[in-house]
Amino acid sequence: MLRQLKRTGIRVPAGFATTAQAYWDFVQANDLRGQISAALEALQRGRVSLAEAGQRIRNAFYRAEFPSEIADTIAQAYRDLAEQTGRKDPDVAVRSSATAEDLPEASFAGQQETFLNIRGERALLDACRRCFASLFTDRAIIYRENHGFDHLRVALSIGVQRMVRSDRAGAGIMFSIDTETGFPDVVLIDANWGLGETVVQGTVDPDAYAVFKPLLKQEAYRPIIDKTIGRKAEKVIYAEAGETRTVDCAPEERSHYVLADDEILALARWAAEIENHYGRPMDMEWAKDGDTNELFIVQARPETVQSRKEAGSLKSYTLRRKGRRLIEGLSIGDAIAAGKVCKLKSADEIDRFEPDGILVTPMTDPDWVPIMKKAAAIVTDHGGRTSHAAIVSRELGVPAVVGTGRATEVLADGSEVTVSCAEGDTGFVYEGIADYDVKDVQIEEIPETATKVMFNLANPARRCAGGGCPPMASVWRAWSSSSAISFASIRWPWCAGRNWRTRRRATASKS
Repeated sequence: MLRQLKRTGIRVPAGFATTAQAYWDFVQANDLRGQISAALEALQRGRVSLAEAGQRIRNAFYRAEFPSEIADTIAQAYRDLAEQTGRKDPDVAVRSSATAEDLPEASFAGQQETFLNIRGERALLDACRRCFASLFTDRAIIYRENHGFDHLRVALSIGVQRMVRSDRAGAGIMFSIDTETGFPDVVLIDANWGLGETVVQGTVDPDAYAVFKPLLKQEAYRPIIDKTIGRKAEKVIYAEAGETRTVDCAPEERSHYVLADDEILALARWAAEIENHYGRPMDMEWAKDGDTNELFIVQARPETVQSRKEAGSLKSYTLRRKGRRLIEGLSIGDAIAAGKVCKLKSADEIDRFEPDGILVTPMTDPDWVPIMKKAAAIVTDHGGRTSHAAIVSRELGVPAVVGTGRATEVLADGSEVTVSCAEGDTGFVYEGIADYDVKDVQIEEIPETATKVMFNLANPARRCAGGGCPPMASVWRAWSSSSAISFASIRWPWCAGRNWRTRRRATASKS
């Protein structure tokens, strides 16, 4: 990615990577293949638990030593990076990439570990060793089992990048496709202060921005079509002793956007270029350096949910009778589900969860996937549309309401509720089991009409709905390419009657 994207003017932190062959050489030099096979066989025969098998394999990696050739090569590359950056022992991020990690058919989101603010050759080698070991976290083992990957045919490459000082600015995630509807002509960006882990893990409610891609190349327009300020309660920064720590965001940080409009547009242009380069919708991580005010792309991989959907049919959910509204948040998906609430604080409580229950928890990370697969719906206190809970819920086809703020306080354990994601960008949890209808609509059976298409965007939450269907997508593109269009003259409905200082909604405007 470094060489390819730099040619286009996209900034990527300097760094280097180990090869998958280096992983295999490490495994062979320490006779790890036999130990891995033995632990996995014991797991399959039921002689040990998943936790015991995973820990046994990881401990074998922790005890292993790097072959001298690999250790020397990594150390020399680190010295070269130090010379390039002008710093002795530069702080680096150590990221993993499994050989199957970024294939379109599987997201592998968060299955392996990332280590931040690593300094010195010894610490770097230790982080690389831990990176190799993370190929056998409990969640990674389960994920490969569920997707049919052979554990002994999956290798791991390690990317070592100069740390971007986003602990002094901000970072986040962006997608080059609408993650809810599959509409291809928007870029979605989530942002929080500090390092990007809070956005990835869903521990905060981030700022959210949306940009209309077709107008990005027209300098006369600034096509930011939506801005929402998040609560941003906490951030991750450097720790004095190395690596990182979590602190509360200051009041002024919570009340201000992380990114200026020019920065939003710059990231959106990069997202469009990266998508064009790879030829598919992309899931990217970005960071802003607080020392230089420069933006960087630190990771890019294919989006794995909406881009794989076939536009053969649509499911439409309609509530007929509902109980008292208990709580609301961001809706993920467009389905409705009902069941009994099961409140869990830790993924270790998996034995308490009944299949088809409503999972209610502060947040999720990859350790929660086995529980999420059993849930009829998911409700979290924290997280945005690009958080782990949101990404995995989409992949599983499970409706979720994230970023509710206090679901774990409001919803009673064992109570019956209905989770609705069928009412726009806001999801709701209702008391009791509601009546609702599900209708399958075959797109090929929708008749074509001679009706002139007019627009009345009454609900901004549905502005991209149907964008994955050929008729709707073509209408959007025809509308945006009209030479008569003037963004400044459009009354965008989500601006009507809103207080800009409190709601902070933005429109696309002409420069």
